[in-house]
Amino acid sequence: MDERTWERHASPWSVWTRVASFPLLLLAIWSHAWIGPWAILAVALVAVWLWLNPRLFRPPARTDTWSAMATFGERAWLNRQAVPIPAHHARMANILSVVAALGALPAFAGAVLNDLTATLAGAAVVMLGKLWFCDRMVWLYRDMKESHPPYGAWLRPRDEV
Repeated sequence: MDERTWERHASPWSVWTRVASFPLLLLAIWSHAWIGPWAILAVALVAVWLWLNPRLFRPPARTDTWSAMATFGERAWLNRQAVPIPAHHARMANILSVVAALGALPAFAGAVLNDLTATLAGAAVVMLGKLWFCDRMVWLYRDMKESHPPYGAWLRPRDEV
């Protein structure tokens, strides 16, 4: 994503509607039981939504919110090759990514097999892993904005609005 897209993705509307997209993806997969092969279109629509999402919303006036700082931390995480991050953040981000990925296995299998228990249990693990990951990204951002001034420039507190 380019700078403008990242600014837009810092919007709480972008963050929270994107979080809500995982259950929509599972529902789209599950829909094969009702609409047969047309479920592929439903999955494709969710994929298009996931691409459009960080591009649709206006940049927020203030960025001192949890959701904005989660996106800033994610940017720092993705840029860790150029600007190294503390080892404890890298370790936890990797662990939480594995947790979410492990939850995705039963979630997707459950959606394909129309097994509600597997779908919901897997989705719960994915959402827990993802939201905890986002919370760690807030922590990462708070640590990195002081040591890397370009990251600090992303912050627009309430009193500056």
